[in-house]
This record gives sequence, structure tokens and C-alpha cells, in this order.
Amino acid sequence: MRLIDGKQTATEIKKEIAIDVKAMVDAGAKQPHLAAILVGHDGGSETYVAFKIKDCEEVGFKSSLIRFEDDVTEEELLAKVDELNRDADVDGFIVQLPLPKQISEQKIIEAIDPRKDVDGFHPINVGRMVIGLPCFVSATPDGIVELLKRYHIETSGKDCVVVGRSNIVGRPMSVLMSQKEMNATVTVAHSRTKNLVELCANADILIAAIGSPEFVKGNMVKDGAVVIDVGTTRVKSDKTKSGFKLKGDVAFDEVAGKCSYITPVPGGVGPMTRVALLKNTLLAAKKEIYK
Repeated sequence: MRLIDGKQTATEIKKEIAIDVKAMVDAGAKQPHLAAILVGHDGGSETYVAFKIKDCEEVGFKSSLIRFEDDVTEEELLAKVDELNRDADVDGFIVQLPLPKQISEQKIIEAIDPRKDVDGFHPINVGRMVIGLPCFVSATPDGIVELLKRYHIETSGKDCVVVGRSNIVGRPMSVLMSQKEMNATVTVAHSRTKNLVELCANADILIAAIGSPEFVKGNMVKDGAVVIDVGTTRVKSDKTKSGFKLKGDVAFDEVAGKCSYITPVPGGVGPMTRVALLKNTLLAAKKEIYK
């Protein structure tokens, strides 16, 4: 079994991006600028956005954080999105999810200019991805594909099972794995799938993105499989100072011994999600997706 070290890989990619940014700025181009909108004080969102700002500093990006309280109205948020759409200095921006109940997440996503949608959530970017056109790809699936490539994991002709069908991870992941670049044969499974255990146990590549801690047990993984754990659920723990611990969707101790490769939680997919956002922002700054 070999651990897929997302943290180390992300560090390498950030160094590559930093070199690219320095060359751009030295040539007279403006510094890439990523903005983030954060609503409320959700602990996970606060931490994630703080990491994103730190990442920007490391690679030489300019970053902006726009904060709103939980009682922000949909109209106020849409007005800010429109302002960022029109701000020529902002190359890309994200609206950190989840949002409060009074706000339609889909309405906010659709209001973002696709040319600045570095999260890759806008229907135009999703549609372009599906038919294989240049686009901003959702950060988590893009990060996973990058990990598979950098670890030289063979995907062509392999049976890949994606457990989870979310618009952010499961669906785009299944599309990317089935396209010519990866050439896998993909099955999308979920909590209602019949014979789920048997289906997973036949997968050469198993991608767990169902959002349920330790959902994938040892009997769901075949010997020699590649296992990618997308889950990051905070569960109570008396072994950490914070009182919480991150758990993946895979029961690591049961599964690790059977795998050829596996991503840990934390330190696997998470850092790659963040670095994929940086890659998209760099593409936006260079105008390489939408000319």
C-alpha cells in the first residue's frame, strides 16, 4: 500500500504556480487576484477560507476577503457578486458554501460571471466540461485527476466506481474519469444503489464522495484497488485539543492494507482541492479559458 500524499503534491504545484506568477509580474502583467465571499461564521468555512488566503500569499496572488453576517439578504449578496463581476482587477472569485437558508445557492452560483467562476460551479462551466471544452473544472475533481496523473496511476480501461452524485464532486468526477484523457469505465453509485458492496468491491478505482464517515468498509474494497477518499466530516474526539477530528468516507484502518494506493484524511484530497482553485485563478488571470 502506498499513501497518496496530497499535501506534498500540492506544495510542489504551488511552487510551480509561484514561478509562473513571478514570470508574469516580471513581464509587466498584473498580479493574479482571487476574491472570496464568506457569509457567517461556520467553523469549517472560516478555516477553509483562511487556508485559501494563505495559499494566495504563498504563490504571489493578491487576495480579498469579503465578509457578511448570517442575516445578509439575497439581494445584498447578488449586488456584491455583480460588483466583483465588473471589477477588472479581480480575476476570479468564490462564494464559500454553504449559505444561510434565506439565500438560494443556485441563484448565487448562476449570477457569477463564468469567466470568473474559479470554483467551476456555474452551469456554463459544468456544461463545457461535460462536452470536453476548455473550462474551469470543479476544484475537488480536478485535484483528484491531478493526483492520479502525478502518481502515474493507470486509469485507461479500468473500472471506476464513484460513490456519491453531488454536483460539486460525484457528477463532475464521473465525467472527467470517463473522458478520453482518463479513459476509465465509470459507474456512479449512491446510498440507494442495489448491491453497493459488491459493486464497490469490483472497482479498480474507488472514489468515495458520499459525505458519510467511514462508510466504505474493508469488504467494499478489492485487493490492489486505488481508493480516493473525498470525505471530510468533523466528528467529536477526546484525543485532539479542538475536541474534533476529521474523518473520511473510508474506514482507513480496515481498507488501507488491501489497497495499492489510498489517500489519507486529512492530507489527501483536501490540499489538492485548494491548489486546483489556484490553478483556475491563474488560468483566469492569463485569460486561457475564455479568450
